[in-house]
Amino acid sequence: MSTTSTECVEQPGSRSPRWVGPWFAAIWLFFLAGPLIDGWRDRTHLAGIVGIVATIAFAVVYMTIWIDARASRMRLIEQPPLAAALGYLACLTVLGAVMVVAVGQSGLAAAVYVAVACVMTLPLVIAAPAVVVIAVLAASTGAIPGWNNQLGIAFGVMAAALAVLGMRTVMARNLSLLRAHSENTRLAVDNERNRFARDLHDILGHSLTVITVKAELAQRLLDTDPERARAEVADLERLSRDALADVRRAVEGYRELTLPGELARARIALTAAQIEPVVPQAADAVPTELRELFAWTVREGVTNVIRHSRAGRCEIVLSPTCAEVRDDGTGPSGGAEGSGLVGLRERAAGAGAVVVTRSLEPGFLLQVERS
Repeated sequence: MSTTSTECVEQPGSRSPRWVGPWFAAIWLFFLAGPLIDGWRDRTHLAGIVGIVATIAFAVVYMTIWIDARASRMRLIEQPPLAAALGYLACLTVLGAVMVVAVGQSGLAAAVYVAVACVMTLPLVIAAPAVVVIAVLAASTGAIPGWNNQLGIAFGVMAAALAVLGMRTVMARNLSLLRAHSENTRLAVDNERNRFARDLHDILGHSLTVITVKAELAQRLLDTDPERARAEVADLERLSRDALADVRRAVEGYRELTLPGELARARIALTAAQIEPVVPQAADAVPTELRELFAWTVREGVTNVIRHSRAGRCEIVLSPTCAEVRDDGTGPSGGAEGSGLVGLRERAAGAGAVVVTRSLEPGFLLQVERS
C-alpha cells in the first residue's frame, strides 16, 4: 500500500481546490476495510464494537494529520511542532493497539498508517528509526500462535514510508522555493519603494527649495520692483510646472525620462563604476521644452562613459541652451556611431538642436546645443 498524494505545495491564495490532497489521501483508507469487516462480523460482542469504533477513530485522526499538514504548508510551515506530532502519533498508536486487540491480525493494517504519520510529522532523524521499529514489531507478530506471517505488513510499512519520504522531500523543496520567492518579492517591493522615494526626493527636493525662495523674493519685490516681481512669478510658475511634470512621470512608472531623475541616476551609476561624478545639483535653468532632450543627453553620455571611456572623472554641465557630458578617458573606440548616439541626433534635430562630439586632451565631449 502507498499513501503518496499528487497534491502539490501551492502558494497561499492559489485557486486550486483546497481539499484535493486530503481526499486523495482518504482513498488509501480503503485498507482499513479489513479491520472494519472483522469488527462487523463480531458486532454481537464487545470486542467487535470496540474494533469498529477504534478503526473509525483511527481513520479520523489520520485524516486530521493530513488536513493539518496541508494547512501548515499553506502557511509555508514544513512540519508541525514536535509536541503536536507526538500527540497525533500517540493517538494513532493507542487506537492501532486497540484495533489489534479487538479484531486480531487484520488490525495490523494500522501499522502502515502509523509509519506514514511518523514520516509526515517527525524530523527525519526521529522518523527513520521509528519506522524501522514499527516494521520489526509488525513482522514479529507472525510468531503469535494462529497468526500468519506478517512480512507483507513489514514490507508495506517500509514501502509506504519511503514513498511518503519522497513526497515530503519534494514538498520541502517547493516550500523553500516559495519562501525564496516570497522574500524576493518583499525585497523587490522594498527596493522599488526606496528607489521611488530617492527619485522623488531628487526631483522635488531642490525644486521646492528654489520655489520657496523665489516666492519669498517675489513677495518682497511687489512694492519695490513690480517688473522684476512679475518675472520671478513667471519663473516660479515654470519651475512648479516642471516639477509637477517630473513627479507625474515618476509616478507613471519611470517610463519617461526626467532630467532631475537622470542626474541622480548618473551620479549613482558613475560612483558605482568608480568614476568621480561632477553633476549639477539642479536643472532649474533648463527650459521646459529642452528638459527631456537634455535628459536623453545625460543618459547617453553617461552610458558611453561607463562602457567605453575607462575614465576617472566625468562632468555634466547644463545651461539654458546646452548640455555637455565630458570625461578624461580614452573616448569611444572606432569611428562608427552607436545606435544611441544616432537616436540622440534625431531627437535633437526634432528640438532644433545639434549634437557635437569631439575628442579632448585627454577625454571626450558630448554636447547638445540649441542656438
